[in-house]
Amino acid sequence: MKKSVYHRWRVLFVTVALLIFFWGCGQESDISTRQTDEAVIISTENYSVEIQKEGFRYGFKQADGSEIAKPHPVSGLQISRSGEQLSNIESTKFIGNSKDQVSLLVTNTEGLEAVVTMWTLPNAVKLQVEPKEEGSYNIAARTRGLSPSYGLGDHAAFGGGERDRGVRASTDLTGIEMDPMRGYRMISNFVVFPKQGFAEVNIEPGDKIVRLNEQENVQGSRNVHSMPAMYYFIGLPKEIYQSFLDVRNKEGYPVYKPKYEWFGVGWEAFGALAWNTNSETVTQNIKEYLDLGFPLEWMVVGSGFWPRARDEMDEHGTPYNAETDSEEAKKLLATTSFGMWDEQLYPNPKEMIDNFHSLGLKFTIGLRTGFIPGGPFTNEGLENDYYIKDEAGEPKLFSVGFPESEVYIVDAENPDAVNWYVNLCQKWEDYGVDGYKEDLFGYPQTLPDDFVNPINEALMDKGVYVMGRNNYLGSPVDIHRYNDFNYNQPQDRGPINGLAYAYSGFPYVYPDIVGGTGLATGRFGDEPKEKLRIYLMRYAQYAALNPSMSFGYGPWNFDQETTQISLEAAMLHDRLQPYIYSNAVKAYESGFPHPMTPLPLAYPDDENVHGLADTTRRSYQWLIGESLLATPLYGDDYATAKTRDVYLPEGRWIEYNSGQVHEGPATLEDYPLPIGKDPLFVGGKGIVVEDIEGSLKARIYPITDQAEDIFYGPDGKSESRITIASPDWENLTVIDQSTGKEIAGSWNRHAYEFNLNLGHDYVID
Repeated sequence: MKKSVYHRWRVLFVTVALLIFFWGCGQESDISTRQTDEAVIISTENYSVEIQKEGFRYGFKQADGSEIAKPHPVSGLQISRSGEQLSNIESTKFIGNSKDQVSLLVTNTEGLEAVVTMWTLPNAVKLQVEPKEEGSYNIAARTRGLSPSYGLGDHAAFGGGERDRGVRASTDLTGIEMDPMRGYRMISNFVVFPKQGFAEVNIEPGDKIVRLNEQENVQGSRNVHSMPAMYYFIGLPKEIYQSFLDVRNKEGYPVYKPKYEWFGVGWEAFGALAWNTNSETVTQNIKEYLDLGFPLEWMVVGSGFWPRARDEMDEHGTPYNAETDSEEAKKLLATTSFGMWDEQLYPNPKEMIDNFHSLGLKFTIGLRTGFIPGGPFTNEGLENDYYIKDEAGEPKLFSVGFPESEVYIVDAENPDAVNWYVNLCQKWEDYGVDGYKEDLFGYPQTLPDDFVNPINEALMDKGVYVMGRNNYLGSPVDIHRYNDFNYNQPQDRGPINGLAYAYSGFPYVYPDIVGGTGLATGRFGDEPKEKLRIYLMRYAQYAALNPSMSFGYGPWNFDQETTQISLEAAMLHDRLQPYIYSNAVKAYESGFPHPMTPLPLAYPDDENVHGLADTTRRSYQWLIGESLLATPLYGDDYATAKTRDVYLPEGRWIEYNSGQVHEGPATLEDYPLPIGKDPLFVGGKGIVVEDIEGSLKARIYPITDQAEDIFYGPDGKSESRITIASPDWENLTVIDQSTGKEIAGSWNRHAYEFNLNLGHDYVID
């Protein structure tokens, strides 16, 4: 892959930072290296790595000698020149070692030589492979196969690939093989094996190799000069994710602290109105939601706000027809007409946005990095070499999903291009736009997977609100959006997609618009209305337990029950928003996916949790923080199913609605989950903070006698520590540690509830 000057400087900066980082980590680790005629053994206080010189076959063990990942039986590395079949390593020679690294020379069966360097961290090993000769190579690193495995971002949700709309049968990745792995949306090749206390990622924005089966566990790169950053992580899940977070930040794929409002209830214009958006329709639709009591906090106008040719529009304001539209209309069609609104459809955008602000909503719009030839700002980009180039060094035109005309795409490896683009965004922000739904799609998979990352990072650095669609490995956005999730697609994809995001280090999950994008457009055809309304209600109850949720098509278009169930789902999410966001801040601090924790990460030694999330059982469950268990009824059987087998891990669990108590581990067979019942249990620490009528309420459930939790406020900084210290549940006392005074509380909805003063600490005894 051709790299810009910016990229090389960025790599140099990151390399220096990593050297400092690894040196510092090495200072804290007790590392020893020894070699025999047959092997090199690296030992730390947490794990050991043994490399058999024949074949460079390496494996990992716990400090007590128990096996984590066994060596591949033939060769731990494979190397070839690009275009040739991968060749096994034949021999290994020890070069030398220092305090925290070991260097070896390997030779494959064709005589190619490469230097392998391994760095040791407290809970990770970094593997670097540098062929000795210049050129382009294919490189793969492998151990013996492990199972089960989880992760892989969006790739994990699709069985046969996006184009045939297949869906994988399980969150377990065993059997998946991708060569190359490249290109859709929220991309991560991080894979975690929680039963073994093991994880891995080969940091490579280009063509990757992934094979996960019973025989081998492979990650690799194609058409590269080297494999600079293959990481293995060892430890408990929380240790693994903390180390993964550190690595992402150090390797140039940072994780950002998200903003509070995105974790509330939102609204998207395309789901509500399709192309028929203008000041009047948008304002009226929002008003209908607010009048019904929906607690909206953010909104997206993702279509139709840009200028259009008047004679090219139909009665709905549809802006584009590829066969009949004038060239002038096509030039303006896009979200890159910065600061330009259709003057008839949006005659006073600032007044409109100010009105939404007065109602407490954050106003965001759709945004893409593709520029149409002849568009209002396109030539400026051409004149300054701000677009991705072809092999001849000329600006390249790409076919994408929208618009239909070809586009130039901003070269995010060029810092001047990134600054130019972000400065253009200011034209929107001058009207009061708060942020963006980043939305380029249908792009060719020849682009590097991180081609949008630097732009989203720059926008987040600026403080604007960003919903992400495209990304590699990092988290430079506030919420992670599914690709369009619609009625006419496999409904099991949604839960599997969300859990895969969480495993992959993308825990700020947004499961797309309740009802999808087809109800307003009519793309679902003449489907039975009864099934569509059940779809909307079940989707709302599923989305309510995700970190973020939004509405589009008005539930009032069905009946009163649909409206009421949708409203109740929105109100549940709204009550839980402070608790969900607090756990999002914890994810930012620790890397662990607290807002949506798949059960295998919370209970890795419990054999029962590893087979829940599949298309047969459909026990799509996760923890929200360490006190709530989400058990939504969703999947392809949403229209007919009334029950689920719900698994409760070890400990006491209380039904959120009824207060009924259960003791785990236990499976509640055919547990009733009728429409209208919140699919939620309280357990774990039993500490939840809710927003009740505008006030923060700490809610303490009689789950355990010893627990402590930290609650982060909406500013992401203020915190309160809540401690349960062997209380008398019949006669509870709450002491405000910050004042030393006892404060009043009462039992409400199966929990002891008191007002939480943000920044104060509390002890319950």
